Amino acid sequence: MGQGTAVIRRSRTPRSETPSDQKSLWLKIDVPLLLITCTLVVLGILMVLSASWDISYRYTETNSPSQMFTRQIWWLGLGLVGMTILTWINYHFLERFAVLTMLITIAMLILVLIIGEDADSTQRTLFGNSIQPSELAKLIVIIYLAVWLFAKREFLGDVSFGLIPLAAILGIVGGLIFSQPDLSAAVTILVLGGIMFFLAGGDTKQIMFLLVAAIIIGLIIVQFTQTGSARFDEFWSGFRNPLESSDHVQDSLAALAHGGWFGVGIGKGVVKLVLLPVPHTDSIFAVVGEEFGVLGTTVVVVLFALLLWRGLVIAKNAPDGLGQLLAAGITIWIVMEAFMNMMALTGLMPFAGNALPFFSLGGSSLVFTLLGVGIVLNISRLSEQKQEEELRSTISAFIDLRRRDWRRRVSRARGSRTTRR
Repeated sequence: MGQGTAVIRRSRTPRSETPSDQKSLWLKIDVPLLLITCTLVVLGILMVLSASWDISYRYTETNSPSQMFTRQIWWLGLGLVGMTILTWINYHFLERFAVLTMLITIAMLILVLIIGEDADSTQRTLFGNSIQPSELAKLIVIIYLAVWLFAKREFLGDVSFGLIPLAAILGIVGGLIFSQPDLSAAVTILVLGGIMFFLAGGDTKQIMFLLVAAIIIGLIIVQFTQTGSARFDEFWSGFRNPLESSDHVQDSLAALAHGGWFGVGIGKGVVKLVLLPVPHTDSIFAVVGEEFGVLGTTVVVVLFALLLWRGLVIAKNAPDGLGQLLAAGITIWIVMEAFMNMMALTGLMPFAGNALPFFSLGGSSLVFTLLGVGIVLNISRLSEQKQEEELRSTISAFIDLRRRDWRRRVSRARGSRTTRR
């Protein structure tokens, strides 16, 4: 009887955490998001190799077909290191540096206008065309707005705390980017700001006002800027008749048509050599269509749709409102850029010049996109950790309750036995 009681007591004692349990707790991340990202990175680097060798041979100083690809590999390595670091650092540390990083970003945007490298009548880069601050600004604006909106969430209904500061932030950053000029990045910043304000639960009237203001600003840009007006006219003409589309769109459609259902094979595309402008950057989706066909482009579209799904699931399960805003904002930014690029190349929206994330050649775009993914992975990891801790706390409380109940019943049984004696 004594042995049996001992066995029962041992079975009801809560199991202490082993090192393997603690390790599994710390390694919890969203595996589907990681796999989707890895797939996009691999496909993207293969397409950069295929799309850039001719441009690299003709326009680099060394006339090396692999120089652009090699440089992209270095940027990829830097981005993966940054993504890994951000995956393991608690995303709440971003609150401490949100203001500082925003000030640094604004300073870099001003510096671009003063000493930025000229290319095709634009000034967008620093340090020998290595850094494009407008790409950094997209991520920093999301982080800054997430921190600010989460901190001011109780006062967003007040115009002085909600709409006016938001408009000031977006106006300064968007205006500096527009002055480069970089129309697509400026529009992306403004749209992201509106989305973040909506996700934070901004007042409905303010959101409607923001929407109307955005439409008015868009019309002003179209009417009074040469680039905006030309791109809208080209889009509208092509929308009515594809044969009247811009040369860029027609060349992209030609590449997609040449690829057919299954493509001509990686590296075997010819439209990129004779027709497509910048096949290694803005037009790389058309190269995907020519070399992998409808099947390949469908896979790319599905991968970005899955990325959106996983990011929003992580946002829904985030430990707090800051995590929700960060995960949703970063995910929507990446996917929005991707679909804007693909829609523009197929004539479904005015050409904006957005890069295709993970695919387009460009270190700034690749690195900052991977950093954004690292933040989302960190949110998923901390969410899993919190759920594990809550589950273990619930189980421990249940076991303790059962133990106390069992002890009370045993003591009563002993008392009754003594009374009989």
